[in-house]
Amino acid sequence: MRRADLFIFYDDIQYDKHGWRNRNQIKTAQGKQWLTIPVHSKGATSGMPIRDVRIDWTKPWPATHLKSLVVAYNKAPFFKEYLPLLESFYNRRYEFLADFTIETSIALAQHLGMTSTCFKRSSELQGIEGKKTDRVLNILKQVGATYYISGPSASSYMEPEKFEQAGIPFEYMQYNYPVYPQLYPPYDPFVSILDLLFNVGRDAVQYFES
Repeated sequence: MRRADLFIFYDDIQYDKHGWRNRNQIKTAQGKQWLTIPVHSKGATSGMPIRDVRIDWTKPWPATHLKSLVVAYNKAPFFKEYLPLLESFYNRRYEFLADFTIETSIALAQHLGMTSTCFKRSSELQGIEGKKTDRVLNILKQVGATYYISGPSASSYMEPEKFEQAGIPFEYMQYNYPVYPQLYPPYDPFVSILDLLFNVGRDAVQYFES
């Protein structure tokens, strides 16, 4: 997000039930713990696009998440500073999962000073056709992209020669996490961005690669 002029949330592809769309991990004294947003399973396992997956509000998951975060991070140096922001997230009652996750992602990005990055959802674009690499390229052409930064997992299906033919250079983002002060050693970088915020506050951006 920090490196991009335009960040596109790919919200009209198939929802992956066992992925990270509705969950993340935090660090606790007992090890890593999942925070999961429950969703209605009907349709979510049969090709439903991410944008159409609904949150299951019959379960008190916001209170459960908040309680887990308080227990895990109440001794972190900056937890109390971010608690009002957390509470504002969990007080929102979005119908769709994508609305919750996209809006909170944008809020966190802007809170971290990413004010020059624009955000768009792929579902907002009209007439996008094709699959895999072809579909990505059609999105890039429609928004006038001249360079593409891809997540590393896309390497399993991306076809570099098609980007070369289209004249759009691209790279796979490499995530190299520098060590930061963290509760509950040993150090583990593979947790939510909240862990970084609670432990180092507004210095978080200093731990991002330039």
